[in-house]
Amino acid sequence: METSPLIDVRRLRYAYRKRPALFGVTFTVTERSIHGFVGPNGAGKTTTLKILATLLKPQGGVVHVFGRDILRDYKAVRRRIGFMPDTVSMYRQMTVFEYLDFFAAAYGLAPAQRNKIIEEVLTLTDMTGRQDDLIRSLSRGMTQRLSLARVLVHDPSLLLLDEPASGLDPRGRIELMEILKELRRMGKTIFISSHILTELTMLCDHITIIDRGRTKYSGPMEALLASQGDVVEYLLTLRAAHEPTEKGLRALDGVGDVSRIEESPSYRVTVNRETVSTNGMLRCVLDSGGQVVSLRENVRHLNEAFMDLTEPGVPT
Repeated sequence: METSPLIDVRRLRYAYRKRPALFGVTFTVTERSIHGFVGPNGAGKTTTLKILATLLKPQGGVVHVFGRDILRDYKAVRRRIGFMPDTVSMYRQMTVFEYLDFFAAAYGLAPAQRNKIIEEVLTLTDMTGRQDDLIRSLSRGMTQRLSLARVLVHDPSLLLLDEPASGLDPRGRIELMEILKELRRMGKTIFISSHILTELTMLCDHITIIDRGRTKYSGPMEALLASQGDVVEYLLTLRAAHEPTEKGLRALDGVGDVSRIEESPSYRVTVNRETVSTNGMLRCVLDSGGQVVSLRENVRHLNEAFMDLTEPGVPT
């Protein structure tokens, strides 16, 4: 039996005074997924996230979260979401523990519950040793971890994260990605906006791309990156460059192009998937005397799909 999506956005519209931000954005988010949300600056990502977090009211369209209309049932939605904005103002004179305890109390948790949950979120975000540090003494990376810990104190089912890796060094970003994977294993659904496309490719199973307030793609990451149509490109690496192999591949019916990658023993081979099989290519290489190291389909990167689907320039 097919289940309803956790987030269901249909024809969402919003404008700031006379400047439209969203022109009918549509997408769905399935439960227990990590769903990427990307677009150029000014595309409408933060506006959409604020609407999902019930901080802005949609001016058109329908938005359901947990099957509830966010206009009529916003209080019920708020209890089950955790929103991490791209910039967070913190009480910098507080300690880490005091800050988390304050927000846990605001969610109505009893003191005994608060201590247990704070211990758990500090462990999850690897901040146990910093609980007595003043917030003003924390680095940017530690501040981001604390912001994520704050989002988790009331155990939300859905996390809405706006650029959570902003300003983090490479190690900090890698560690954040591992935390998000662990949260998904714990049953959380994560909707994450980010400009770091290479990391989203490894992290997300679904993705939505918007540009100038319109949906350009929404669906499985795998489908977006898969080769389109009958023509597919393979990357073939040999033990050493081998001219007879090049000639043999070019002679195969259905091979469109064979090009060597600079001075390496690797080749791009463009074929019609309906005519040429990988077994046929391998047989051709071996028959010509070449030694195969690897042969794989060259799927496109998220960066390439993003550039194909979005327009150049700044929205006016």
